[in-house]
Amino acid sequence: MDLRELADRLEITDLLGRYARAVDSGQWHLLDHVFTPDAVIDYRSAGGIRGTRAEVTAWLADVLSGWPGRLHLIGSVTISFDGPGPGARDEAAVSAAFTDTLAPSREMVAAGTAGLLRGGGWYHHRVCRTPDGWRSRELVEEQSWRTITG
Repeated sequence: MDLRELADRLEITDLLGRYARAVDSGQWHLLDHVFTPDAVIDYRSAGGIRGTRAEVTAWLADVLSGWPGRLHLIGSVTISFDGPGPGARDEAAVSAAFTDTLAPSREMVAAGTAGLLRGGGWYHHRVCRTPDGWRSRELVEEQSWRTITG
């Protein structure tokens, strides 16, 4: 592994952290630094939508507004670069395991909503090198489990 590949791997891993930070903090504009403008994002395995960056950002802001306590943990990252040569390494397939926890708002607790919503699975990204660094042009969530506790 050469220095450029190491740097690319670090930047792609940082991209996954930026995604988690944007969703968990509700700073939706940060998703502009995660996804390309024409990205397609697919949350259907979790009961969500498939759409453009703008469509999914608006949907997330609406759906997650009642769950202000959010935390994603992302790990077990695998990165497979396309092609053998340096010029062919401008795209990669990325898979990363995740768990997420959603906690209800005070209003939801007062209305009788108890516990936490937890889930996990895999995020599958197609990423590409852009003038602004690595960005995801496709995300497919593969949710493998979901529980409600409490």
